[in-house]
Amino acid sequence: MRESAQVVIIGGGIVGCSIAYHLTKRGLKDVIILEKGELTSGSTWHAAGLVGQLRSHRNVTRMLQYSVSLYETLEAETGLTTGWKRCGCLHLAGTEDRLFELKKGATTARSFGLEMHMISPQEALKIFPILDMDGIIGAAFMPSDGQADPSGLTMALAKGAMNRGATVEQKTLVTGFQIKDNRIQAVATDRGTIRCETVVNAAGMWGREIGRMMGVNIPLVPFQHQYLVTEAIEGLPPNLPTLRDKDSLLYYKEEVGGLVMGGYERDGIPWSIHGIPKGFTQELLEPDFDHFEPISSAAMKRTPCLNQAGIARLVNGPEAFTPDGNCILGPAPELENCFVAVGFNAFGIAAGGGAGRMVAEWIVDGEPSLNIWPLDIRRFGRHHRSVRYNVERTRELYGKHYTISWPYEEHDSARGVKRSPLYWPLKEKGAVYGSKFGWERANWFAPPGVLPQDSPTFGIPHWFEHVAAEHRAARESVVLIDQSSFSKFEVAGSGALSFLNRIAANNVDRPVGSTVYTQLCNERGGIEADITLSRVAENRFFIITGTAFGVHDFMWLKKHLPKDGSVALRDVTSSFAMINVCGPLSRKLLMRVSDDDFSNEGFAFGQCREVVVDYAPVLALRVTYIGELGYELYMPPEYSAGLYESLWKNGHDLGIRNAGYRAIDSLRLEKSYRYWGAEVSPDYSPYDAGIGFAVNLDKGPFIGREALLKIRKEGSPWKLCTFTLDADRPMLLHGGETITCRGKVVGVVSSGGYGHFVRKTIALGYLSASDAQETDGFAIEVYREAIPATRLLKAPYDPERKKIFL
Repeated sequence: MRESAQVVIIGGGIVGCSIAYHLTKRGLKDVIILEKGELTSGSTWHAAGLVGQLRSHRNVTRMLQYSVSLYETLEAETGLTTGWKRCGCLHLAGTEDRLFELKKGATTARSFGLEMHMISPQEALKIFPILDMDGIIGAAFMPSDGQADPSGLTMALAKGAMNRGATVEQKTLVTGFQIKDNRIQAVATDRGTIRCETVVNAAGMWGREIGRMMGVNIPLVPFQHQYLVTEAIEGLPPNLPTLRDKDSLLYYKEEVGGLVMGGYERDGIPWSIHGIPKGFTQELLEPDFDHFEPISSAAMKRTPCLNQAGIARLVNGPEAFTPDGNCILGPAPELENCFVAVGFNAFGIAAGGGAGRMVAEWIVDGEPSLNIWPLDIRRFGRHHRSVRYNVERTRELYGKHYTISWPYEEHDSARGVKRSPLYWPLKEKGAVYGSKFGWERANWFAPPGVLPQDSPTFGIPHWFEHVAAEHRAARESVVLIDQSSFSKFEVAGSGALSFLNRIAANNVDRPVGSTVYTQLCNERGGIEADITLSRVAENRFFIITGTAFGVHDFMWLKKHLPKDGSVALRDVTSSFAMINVCGPLSRKLLMRVSDDDFSNEGFAFGQCREVVVDYAPVLALRVTYIGELGYELYMPPEYSAGLYESLWKNGHDLGIRNAGYRAIDSLRLEKSYRYWGAEVSPDYSPYDAGIGFAVNLDKGPFIGREALLKIRKEGSPWKLCTFTLDADRPMLLHGGETITCRGKVVGVVSSGGYGHFVRKTIALGYLSASDAQETDGFAIEVYREAIPATRLLKAPYDPERKKIFL
């Protein structure tokens, strides 16, 4: 055993070997893989080996597309057989809703530069002749998808890494870690201790236990997953594509003249939730024929040849799944030199090549070349330390693996984790809640007599008119919005101002009582965080960011803290409830319940101050995310219910209403306001996103300044544009729709929805600088239908920004 290595990778499955392959390709050769058994002996060796590429997020799709491009050349590079076959994938639709989902997928694929063809049932039968087409009303075919031999791929990746200097140690069990100053100094094994600079946890379904040993929370749950392998089937056509019949919960691939058939049952079975048995390596579980029976019955109807086929084996192999159905990648929040790459939800073979590249880039460059926020480990919070939460939510997500992904879908399990003090008062007023980062948040309010729950549909939902009423109230009178779930930080100390001015793009050196909208950029000028920052005292600042971005943004701040102790950073999310009082009559309402001055002269836009509203001590910020006069009221949580009741009582004659997050979304679209993770991300600079007004290049050095200077001088390569659809009916967009100009694909919708006040469907999306020169000829493709669109040069509502300064 070596005594040291620059990078220690724990886990010799496809992902661990891919990370080593890509690290050595970047020139980092002092890499060692530790595998407790033999390579592939976790869950890689029994994976089914289907390789699909399309996901709802553009960069995750790009990551999977890279996997395919790698697999097509890997065998020639290494000389080892990978079993890669670009056979395509056929998707079947047995219901109108599934057909809508396929059309949505085909539209998204076109946006992402991926081929996906809608075809008829007759065409599908020609591609896959052994099907019984009973009940099938449509299909889609993706020619660039394929299948591979998981073990072959892994061995080829390992050989590629070893050819460039990496070492593989098999039958080596990790037993512990030496940690000092928040860094792993060494990895202990049953064969010796290895000093290291960086550790990667790529231990598959053992990832949670390895994480526990190093103090890193990894919310994954192993689930039993079964598939059937037949003997050779006489007359089986060669070169069949892979197939997914999600309405029947089935998948297929051809293998050595027979079929591999499996599926995702609705009642998945978690396995070893409190720890995998010691010594479990390259093993399978006992086949559960009774549990597999609904899958096999559906398969025999869809592919009758299975009724006569010989069964070679029923494989029952545990695999790691996660509470949101996405894998877990990135830097561990708890340690400075640890990365995670686990929990692949049965698409580890498809993701393996791309995931390895992303993690290698994170290690070498400090960030991946693609913003893959949906996969980032920092999307998880403290509530994900609960095994009960993880098991309940992951069981539901496993059961939805092949069900229809509905627009606005909320999950039912593991609910009520975090509630604001206004949860019950708002529920009594008809609040229909959704879940975000464990928080219960009111999505919309059902009036008396209206069923207070969502109904899944691809059409106009029944809550549409009720959200419209909330929207109009925000534009015409006053609404109350409970936004207590916002993540909130305090930065304090003698070095607070210089620290914040060094990481923020805007100038933070404003008088006490100022509120600044700013971005935190990386060295490339990409946006790592989109925050509101208030100076509440000479050396104390209050930061607000999105509900789900708290861990990510806190980690970015913490990473850049000075080492001299002059700055203290605290997460104060639980210390404050927040009621957003907004709308043109919000000032009038507040002056009824407060003796403080809320006039425009006394409390201007972009200011903050401590006031008393009713009986409550409040930190009030005059800002807006809906484009109206408004005040965010932050207070100790115990005051919030009483303050809400007072505001509600005093606002009756003003037409006061409650509003939820779906109204917020439609309101912000009318103002072309951006959302981090959609329009604002590390992929784009503030100048690309049209928020260059929040950048101050003259204040002195800050992170990203040199890159932003260059972008401003040379011009942005991208431009965020606003479109309205020229349609005679409301249309709900969800992101991923295709933007075309005179028939050419020029972009993808990042956010979209209906503007209830301007009575237009609105879409936001990036165009290249050259395509942004065009002023007409645009269309937005929705479910494969091209809708003419008008590009706007300013926001649809209040383009001169007069309302927020009233």
